[in-house]
Amino acid sequence: MSIIATNVSRKLSDVGHLVLRLSFSLLMLTHGVPKLQQLVSGATGDFPDPIGLGSTLSLVIAVCGEAVAPVLVMIGLFTRWAAVLPCAVMAAAAFVVHSGDPLAKRELALLYLAGFAVIALVGPGGYSIDGLRTKRHD
Repeated sequence: MSIIATNVSRKLSDVGHLVLRLSFSLLMLTHGVPKLQQLVSGATGDFPDPIGLGSTLSLVIAVCGEAVAPVLVMIGLFTRWAAVLPCAVMAAAAFVVHSGDPLAKRELALLYLAGFAVIALVGPGGYSIDGLRTKRHD
């Protein structure tokens, strides 16, 4: 028997999912918005090209992973799929871009990778567009 009633436990779980989504996404946007501004300004030539796709395409992928996908995760729309892109971008940052760097330099990318991986695995929770859509279909 549970000490906390099931409906209270579910609501606390939904709040936990919301806090996780908002915190990781808002913090990721502090990295993604400057890259979006760089892309919009056309200053793509000096962006790193870690996997040989070209600077412009690498920047577009970074913007999608660090600005577009986090907005989707924040509002809880296509959450699991949207969380995969930041995971991929952070894996490239941690294991390719910073491969020769000490752990302290790679730590932030690894933390973002872990956070968005958890979001992809556990989903958005009830306080999300995905959660509202699921409730309507139940």
